[in-house]
This record gives sequence, structure tokens and C-alpha cells, in this order.
Amino acid sequence: MTAPAARGGLARPFLRLRLAGYAFFLPFFVVFLVVVVAPLAYAIYLSFFQTRMIGGTVFAGLANYTRVIGDALFGAGLLRVALFLAVQVPIMLLIALGCALAIDSGRLRWPSLFRISIFMPYAVPAVVAALMWGYMYGDQFGLVGQLSDALGVTAPDLLSRSWMLTSIGNMVTWEYVGYNMIILYAALRAVPEELYEAAEMDGAGAIRIAWSIKLPALRPALLVATIFSIIGSFQLFNEPNILQTLAPAVITTSYTPNMYAYNLAFNGQQINYSAAVAVVLGLVTVVVAYVVQIITARRENAL
Repeated sequence: MTAPAARGGLARPFLRLRLAGYAFFLPFFVVFLVVVVAPLAYAIYLSFFQTRMIGGTVFAGLANYTRVIGDALFGAGLLRVALFLAVQVPIMLLIALGCALAIDSGRLRWPSLFRISIFMPYAVPAVVAALMWGYMYGDQFGLVGQLSDALGVTAPDLLSRSWMLTSIGNMVTWEYVGYNMIILYAALRAVPEELYEAAEMDGAGAIRIAWSIKLPALRPALLVATIFSIIGSFQLFNEPNILQTLAPAVITTSYTPNMYAYNLAFNGQQINYSAAVAVVLGLVTVVVAYVVQIITARRENAL
């Protein structure tokens, strides 16, 4: 007679724990639905319609997506961002990795000051950073132009067509090296000290420890930083949008896919086509990030 009551008594605390878990999860789930799912669903909905002078807004099926695939402006912007991703992201992650290893080595003086100094640019708003770097890039009143005049040399025009993508890459690297360094440094701090002690007892030096212990431990963190950087590269907007006022002939309204979608919606009033561009851009970002994740997982399994 007491067994069912005992089981019921055990079930009630378990039920309370489950309800408590759902209660903690519910606010995030509601915010996720409102901030992410609802706008995404609405953008997909808009992408299937077209607004015409005669007939108003009509269902267009996949017409907008067919237009995006053949859009030369979107394709050029996508290739430009892909080139930016292929060059800037590895350089940025290598610098962040070097900074994280240097701080973790314990051989730096004032490591806290070094860490804060590297991370501080991330705290600067992207718009402010773009304005600051745009001022320094200016060939007439900027820092580069003034230094070149003082030294009597001819500096390259960093806002020209051939240098613009490099200039933007320098800005983004300056902004996000500290962010990625913190991710990698946090992963290094999670490595057990016993591994380092065992390696030192075996006669391993600092380079050997970094190669055999620290770098393998950083693979998951490097993957996370790479995925975040890929997403950020395809969302490139603030830096070229601010620099457009300084070099309007170089940075057009379709310089990046994100700028293209923004200008289509707010300047061209092509809301439906802009939604299709945004959806396609999101799919490309997901595919590239997934491919990188799969390649990384296969390499780890091979090792």
C-alpha cells in the first residue's frame, strides 16, 4: 500500500525540477521566437510576392529568387565578400591565436594590461571605428596623408578601388582580434595544469607544449571563432557603409550583399526583392559555415 505513495512522492520533486527547467527556458524561447523566428518567417513570406504598378502586390512564387540568382550586382558583392573572408579571417584568427598563446605563456609583463589593450577595440562601436579609420585613411586631411607629406613620400590611396577591401579588412581585424583572443584564451584556461606538468617532466619546451597540448585543445574554440567570423564577414555592412561617403565612386550601393539588400529596401523601395536577397544571403552563410564545420570534423576524426 505504501509503494504507490512512495513513487508519487518521488515523482513530485522530479516534476518540480522539470517545470523549473521549462520556466527558466521559457523567456529565452519567447525572445527567440519574437526576435529571430518571426522576422525570418516574415522575410521569407515577403520574398514570394512582388509589388507591381498594375495589380498591386501579387504572389510571384520563386520569381524573386530566380532574379537573385541571375543578379550580377548581387553576385559581384558575394564574390567580394568571399574574397574578404578568405583573406581577412585567417589573418585575424592567427593574430588572435598568437595573442592568446602569448598571454597564456606567463612570460608577458602586465598580461592583464596587454589583454585589455587587445580587447578594447571590440568595445568601440563599429560606426565610431569606421569614422576613426576613415579619417586616418584620408589622403588630404588624414593621418596617412599628413605622414606621407611630412616624410616626403607618396603613400598609396587607401580609399582607392585597389586598396579599399584591404582597408576594410584592416578595420575589421583591429575590431575583432580581441574578441576572438578572449574566446581562445578562455579555452586555454580550461586545459588541466596536470598536462603541462607532465609535459615539462618529460622535457618538453614551451614550443612543444604549445604545439602538442595547447593547439589541439584549441580546436573547438577555433571552430567557434571561425564560424562567428564567417557569419560576420557575410554580414559586412557598417564599415563600407560609413566609408561610402568618403569614396562614393568606389563603394557602390551593392558593394556587399548586406548593403545591397539594405539599399534595395530603404532606398529603392523593393521590399520583396530585398527580402529574397536577404534569404539567399542567409542560406549561403549557413551552407558555408556548415561546410567548414564538416571539414573540421573530418580532419579531427582523421587525426
